[in-house]
Amino acid sequence: MTLTSQYSWLYNQYPFTNDPGADLLHPDWWITECSCVPAATTPAPVLGKPFRPSHFYDEQRLLLGRSYRAGDKVRLTVPAGSAAAWTVVDLLDSELVAPPRFVPFAADALLFGADPTGRRDSADALDRAISFARRAHLKVYLPPGTYQVNRHVLVDDVTIEGAGSWYTIVKGHGVGIYGETAGSHDVHLSGFAVEGDVRERVDTDQVNAIGGALDDSTVDSLYLHHTKVGLWFDGPMRNTRITDNVIADQIADGLNFHTGVTDSVVSNNFVRNTGDDGLAMWSEKTQDARNTFDHNTVQTPVLANGIALYGGVDNTVSGNLIADPIREGSAIQVGSRFGAEPFAGTLRIADNTTVRAGTFELNWKIGLGAIWFYALEKDIAADVSVTGDHFLDNTYNAIMLVSDFPVKDKYTITGLKFADLRVDGTGTSVLSARSAGSASFRNVDARHVGAVGVNNCGSFTFPPTGSEFTLTDLGGNDGGWLAPWLLPNTITCDDRPPVVAPPPPSGW
Repeated sequence: MTLTSQYSWLYNQYPFTNDPGADLLHPDWWITECSCVPAATTPAPVLGKPFRPSHFYDEQRLLLGRSYRAGDKVRLTVPAGSAAAWTVVDLLDSELVAPPRFVPFAADALLFGADPTGRRDSADALDRAISFARRAHLKVYLPPGTYQVNRHVLVDDVTIEGAGSWYTIVKGHGVGIYGETAGSHDVHLSGFAVEGDVRERVDTDQVNAIGGALDDSTVDSLYLHHTKVGLWFDGPMRNTRITDNVIADQIADGLNFHTGVTDSVVSNNFVRNTGDDGLAMWSEKTQDARNTFDHNTVQTPVLANGIALYGGVDNTVSGNLIADPIREGSAIQVGSRFGAEPFAGTLRIADNTTVRAGTFELNWKIGLGAIWFYALEKDIAADVSVTGDHFLDNTYNAIMLVSDFPVKDKYTITGLKFADLRVDGTGTSVLSARSAGSASFRNVDARHVGAVGVNNCGSFTFPPTGSEFTLTDLGGNDGGWLAPWLLPNTITCDDRPPVVAPPPPSGW
């Protein structure tokens, strides 16, 4: 394998740079490193470089060409004479790869001039194959090979199948498979990889692996790597299923349902090392509605959250595993922010598991919850239920409810329902309330809690009547974390309680 660090590191403030020697991108922003605004501070603070290194590793794939048995040993070695100063192997995943798939009675891209060696650009050839397949009512088949594509390939009413994501690779600078500007329908993509060449974040660049709007479509069994966002959908669009894909090493989100995506499902996908939210629904201007994120695995989002919802109506997040968020986010966020429409209808968050979440928020200098609700621009007042989830080995809190300090007297978080939860280990509290509002709790079991079970600051005005956040005990809350003296709104505010590292999770 030829390893490289050119995709592995980003530095500095948002939207980051790949130059480790760069000065601050925003010296007029407040930063925690000096607790100051550097441009307005005399003498100016001296900050070490590289500043805020992140995006710590990069994924490489190697098809071994033979099968190994359980128990066989695999040795990784650095060749003699390697020029690398050091090499770190973080983990090794193994996969049993099926033989390459052949699709008969299809428009074979090779017959339209596609070059499987990757030496010549194949974008025009793919356009010809797609056009012919639509006229002839055939699928497009991409045989094994590497196809150089340095622009968007537009798709509508077509099926494109590769030989499998290990065998068929579409690769290039600016590569992407996109719906038409006016929206596309009945697009079915499966069995190939999209390998981009994105090394820094430019939010205006359309350099996503899959994009546009795709109605009544499917995206299945793709490997999406080194693009800005794996799948960025701009609605309106409806009834699309995203299943069994691997999304790795993105500069920004893994997937984003942006604006008016409805009746769609994202399930059984594996997302790792994204530079922003792993999976997101963002109801900017128009609500996302009746969508489901189900049984996905999301690991190590470098920035932001594993799964995030910004507005929306009647959406569901169920059965997902989210592990090891790193910075300025946590495992699951419900946020009124980024110009999103208000939450409405129901929001169901059920049967998810978070591991080593509840991170440290760099800008606020406080700990977050594994799941956190953030009222920044509007109230959060929909019918929200959090049921059957497991929050394991939380660095700080399991649950957090927060309004940003400048709007703490303006927005509230009300009517949340938490039931049938298990919390195994918190560095601080089970619940951190930093907002006005209310929530009920039923059958929430907690153990290995590092601080007071409920850290209730409310809106930080500390009236004699108690906190502005009210808790209702509906029974069955075991572990002593929701003691009677905490109810309904005892002020127990410790802005930065000491962290007590919990023991590893174990069988309940």
